[in-house]
Amino acid sequence: MTMESVLLRARGVANSRDINTYLQAGGWEGFKKALSMPPEAVTQEVIDSELRGRGGAGFPTGRKWSFVPKDHPGPKYLICNADESEPGTFKDRELIEYDPQMVIEGIAIASYAIGAHTAYIYIRGEFYRWARILEEAIEQARAHGFL
Repeated sequence: MTMESVLLRARGVANSRDINTYLQAGGWEGFKKALSMPPEAVTQEVIDSELRGRGGAGFPTGRKWSFVPKDHPGPKYLICNADESEPGTFKDRELIEYDPQMVIEGIAIASYAIGAHTAYIYIRGEFYRWARILEEAIEQARAHGFL
């Protein structure tokens, strides 16, 4: 059985950080699909997919999203932890380096699903290079009307 790389599929792709390359590969289609669904249905689809966090505990992502109170009257925030503080992990840098639009699209989908209007990405100060890559990806996504 062959395994298909999903998270690192852009590794080795020329101009993989550019939003136009991402769009040509079907990028931002998941976000468009999510916007056509009720937020609860997006969360249920993530639950059904059995997607899990990559931080070490492997906690089910959809379950985590389902814990956010739907009727909370105040603002809701989404935090993307790109700290990479787990021993021996290099996943955050790899995803940001080769597919930053996928990271931003995932944040946009999660924000929609939980009703957050503001998202923050926590990244170590010494990861300046990757922080700049994310800033450029956010600028491109805004310029294309996704954010």
